[in-house]
Amino acid sequence: MPHRLALCCLTVLLASCGGGAIPGLGPDPKAVQREADSKAIGGACRYALRGIEDCYTLNPKAIKSHVFTGWKDMDAYMRENKIDGVASTAKPPPEEGTEPADKPADTKSEKKTEPKADAKADGKEKPAAAPAH
Repeated sequence: MPHRLALCCLTVLLASCGGGAIPGLGPDPKAVQREADSKAIGGACRYALRGIEDCYTLNPKAIKSHVFTGWKDMDAYMRENKIDGVASTAKPPPEEGTEPADKPADTKSEKKTEPKADAKADGKEKPAAAPAH
């Protein structure tokens, strides 16, 4: 009988906590953060006038369903409040293995060779010094 009473008390205690106060019983904080980040990415994409497909392409690690939810929520908010989006001026990062167009060319191939220090102004080289005897 005392075991049943203890079990009932424990059940009532755990039910009243809601699971948030006891570590390990709530959702994983990293998963919750990732979901929130994905929703924020979707909202930011909508505000930047990007299509949902572009948003998926630019953010491959984001959770697509949450990106869509954020995009859709921002769309509704912008329509309700008559907010115009702002076109993004940021360029997507270059894919691996490709060089960005604004990167300077390799400077090694453009180096000019300097004339030898022992050359005369007329372009002829000095004769080699005779070996000492």
